[in-house]
Amino acid sequence: MDKSVLFMIIGMGLVTYIPRMIPLVVLSNIKLPIFVQNVLKNVPYATLGALIVPGIFLISEDPLFGIIGAISAILIAFMGANVIIVVMGSIGTLVLYSLLFT
Repeated sequence: MDKSVLFMIIGMGLVTYIPRMIPLVVLSNIKLPIFVQNVLKNVPYATLGALIVPGIFLISEDPLFGIIGAISAILIAFMGANVIIVVMGSIGTLVLYSLLFT
């Protein structure tokens, strides 16, 4: 492997690691207000929603395709299934939908 590639990989690792580590070190001893803690607890859910919702409507030319997949995934997840089961169940539902209605 070329040394420049190795230095590039190390540099990219540092650029990724440092911005994540600085807030952890700086904020580790600071007690944040309850409101800020509650907002930060909801960030993963908001991010996940922002990533998934557009994909539901843009996955296919048929918007019903994505909606059916999302509804089946939600129903399977509410039954308490593992994430893999949820994904495989929604894929299976969409395969059946594709075979029957397209």
